[in-house]
Amino acid sequence: MTQTSENVTWLTQEAYDQLKAELEYLSGPARVEIAKKIEAAREEGDLRENGGYHAAKEEQGKQELRVRQLTQLLQHAKVGEAPADTGVVAPGMVVTIAFDGDPDDTLTFLLASREYASSDIETYSPQSPLGQGVNGKKVGQDATYELPNGRTASVKILEAKPYQA
Repeated sequence: MTQTSENVTWLTQEAYDQLKAELEYLSGPARVEIAKKIEAAREEGDLRENGGYHAAKEEQGKQELRVRQLTQLLQHAKVGEAPADTGVVAPGMVVTIAFDGDPDDTLTFLLASREYASSDIETYSPQSPLGQGVNGKKVGQDATYELPNGRTASVKILEAKPYQA
C-alpha cells in the first residue's frame, strides 16, 4: 500500500520489496536486453527507415523513465505497517461506497497509488477527486467530490477494510 504525504510515500514492506525488485530488474537485466535489441536493429542498416531500431529506442526511453520514477519513489519512501482496521478510510484500504446513498449502486476499490494497482481490484489514487473525497471519512459517513464536468457527487462509505494481498 502507499500513502503519499508531501514528498514522502508510505509503503508496506511487501510493496517496497516489490518495487525495489522491479527497479533492480530494469536497471540490470532489462537494460542489457534492450541494448542487445538496439544493437541488432542497428546492424540491419539504414536507421532512418529501420522500424525495429526506432521501436527498441522507444522501449528504452519508456524503461529509463520507469527507472527514474522508481528511483525517486523509493528514495522518498518510508516503510510502515498497513493501515489499522478502524473503519476510517485511508490509503491501503479497500473501500466500498454507494453512489447517492443507493445501496444497489456501489463500487469497491483499493485506495492506493498507481504503483500498487493490480488487475485484482480497481485502484483509485488518494490524489484523485474520489480519493480525496473519501480519505479520512468513517464508515457510515457521506463524502462529496468534484466530477470532471465541475459538478459534485455524493457517496456514502459502506465499508473500509485493510487490503489483503
